[in-house]
Amino acid sequence: MTNLSNEKQNFSSLLSNSLKTIILLIMLSGLINFLIQEKKNPIKKASQHFISSLYGSPPLVMKGGNPYIRALMRTISASESNYLNPYHVIYSGKYVSDLSKHPDICVTIENGPNEGKCTTASGRYQFLNTTWAEKAAEYHPHPSKFLLWKDYSFEPEFQDEVLYNWLTDSHSWNTDITLLLKKGEIEQVLKLLSPTWTSLGYGIENNSMSQYLPQIYKKLLKEELANKT
Repeated sequence: MTNLSNEKQNFSSLLSNSLKTIILLIMLSGLINFLIQEKKNPIKKASQHFISSLYGSPPLVMKGGNPYIRALMRTISASESNYLNPYHVIYSGKYVSDLSKHPDICVTIENGPNEGKCTTASGRYQFLNTTWAEKAAEYHPHPSKFLLWKDYSFEPEFQDEVLYNWLTDSHSWNTDITLLLKKGEIEQVLKLLSPTWTSLGYGIENNSMSQYLPQIYKKLLKEELANKT
């Protein structure tokens, strides 16, 4: 009986130790996965900034238009949506697939002067839902209509066209942005736009791209001018 009792105790002890080991391995696996995911974000961002520093910003989906404004749009994108697929990105770097309308997803801001608030910034130009609703009503070229209702597709070409029409409306900015760009006044233009896009170098929360934007613009302008000829 004593031997049987000892065997039962040994078995129970072995089982208990095995369970503890399994639980510990699961916990370690979760911790390792968490650390890997945390490290992926800065690596991903670093690679995106490196790509942007080399190439500036991907081409626009929109065809045609003034090369000076096109280069400006790509410059805004280099600062605001420095990702490989900027039309589908929302604040925080996550992607959405449905662009039939503005995503309108409010994401908590994790750092900077607006930390703790949430933002609906979405797409290549990080339109807030309220800004998109206002500007799409003015500048969207093909809204869908049903009785008195209008819907404004957020597909890439429409993100481009709404911004293009907005930037070329001198009444909206109380100045002719195209003329300023032709005069080489890119710093003045960035300063003019910085209350709307705060990362352009004169706003409240510059990022790692802000200081390079004038040089990026000049490079992109050469590309746009070359593509026009």
